[in-house]
Amino acid sequence: MMQKIRILVVLGALIFSSCGQNSKNQRFLPPSTGAVNSVMVVMENDLWQGAIGDKVREHFAARVLAVPQSEAIFSLIQIPPQIFSGAVTNSRSVLYVQQDSLSIAHVKTDVYASPQKVAVVKGRNYQELVSNLDTVASKAIEAFRSNEINEAQKRFKRSLNREADLKEEFGIVMDIPSAYTVGKHENNFVWIDRQIPKGNMNILAYTMPGNSFSTDSTFVRDIVKMRDSIGKLFIPGPDVPGKQTYMVTETAFAPYIFPAEVNGYQAAEVRGIWEMKNYPMAGPFLTYIINDKKNNRKLILEGFIFAPSANKRDDLLELEAIMKTLEFEE
Repeated sequence: MMQKIRILVVLGALIFSSCGQNSKNQRFLPPSTGAVNSVMVVMENDLWQGAIGDKVREHFAARVLAVPQSEAIFSLIQIPPQIFSGAVTNSRSVLYVQQDSLSIAHVKTDVYASPQKVAVVKGRNYQELVSNLDTVASKAIEAFRSNEINEAQKRFKRSLNREADLKEEFGIVMDIPSAYTVGKHENNFVWIDRQIPKGNMNILAYTMPGNSFSTDSTFVRDIVKMRDSIGKLFIPGPDVPGKQTYMVTETAFAPYIFPAEVNGYQAAEVRGIWEMKNYPMAGPFLTYIINDKKNNRKLILEGFIFAPSANKRDDLLELEAIMKTLEFEE
């Protein structure tokens, strides 16, 4: 009997010890913090003020494509490693650059907080630091931007628009913040907008035939023609005596086009500047041309902004985050 009791006591101690170890292994991570599109750069002041800092700025403060004013893709906040402690380590996006006895270039997830991305770059000399920054930059930028998109989506999902125009017209749904409302709904066209302090933010949805944009040599021209025709039909400008005003694609520069995915759906991403024909208005646009094979059509989602003299980088991110919640109804 005593032997059985000893065995039970030993088993109980083992189970308790195992539970204790598991609880220790499961670290509690505080929520990450940080302004939209900001990166905490942890590196010595002399590195930041020299050529290595220039290389960091070359990659992580590069100009945002297709916006009227010059804006950096990220706002960089530099601190030396000695200060990187406490609440500062909870920053959502961190770039850690250090001259060391190791040569490292990688991106880590949820090191000090969650959600968090930490890009670590180390090198034994100037050449290795530069090479490692060049190596990891595109991956780190993609990771930081993806984290920002996810954070934006998490925030606006707390209060969503319940209008069903997109579902009724196209059989799609998106998570759209309640600050946006449907301003126009016509056959094969829905316009949703939000008023902001210095202008407005807009989302358009419409479709094109499935065989549209089938020729590579005319792809850009076809996109511009499509946008301009939609603008003429549905997006008028202010009244000007004797002139017709409507949205068109800026003629001075061709839009940027990239392959993309929108929530898993194959798409083309188009970034450019819109302007108002016969009237001095302009701003950035972001268009997704989504291949909807099931319905033999191209679904077009476009976000555009009118906000004179205001920065537009963060507003473009919000529009991108909204459009990337796209789902097709079964």
